[in-house]
Amino acid sequence: MEKQELQSREISVYVDGCSLGNPGPGGYGVLIKKGGKEIVLKGGEAETTNNRMELMAVIKALSYFKNKSKIVVYGDSEYVIKGATEWLPLWKKKGFKTSEGKPVKNQDLWKELERWLNFHEVRFIKVPAHSGHPENERVDQIAKAEARKWKRNS
Repeated sequence: MEKQELQSREISVYVDGCSLGNPGPGGYGVLIKKGGKEIVLKGGEAETTNNRMELMAVIKALSYFKNKSKIVVYGDSEYVIKGATEWLPLWKKKGFKTSEGKPVKNQDLWKELERWLNFHEVRFIKVPAHSGHPENERVDQIAKAEARKWKRNS
């Protein structure tokens, strides 16, 4: 990812992830709003966790943009938001170990997310889960549908 000129307009991204059982089949949903257009990204895995799917949603959203961009990520996962904004710098200093000296869970995804956070200019906004926020409800439904699809196929 080479340095490029920053796109001036902010892009709104809504993300959610879930698993049926934890672990179990899971899915993620992404809604991108850019220039009056909506783009939906979705996917899942046969055996995963809620936290992995929440992280995948953000990674898929950020990796969609190949040009350096200003992105506002709206999500309901405290794990992802605090992880990205508070814990990640501490984990890096400690060699991806927790304060108890244990390896950080989902290190592979945290390291991939970090690369995208360093490439784009990203802000996170916490949206209360299941609060009637239209875009959050929509990505929640997309994530659940993906998880159900993986459950049927496994």
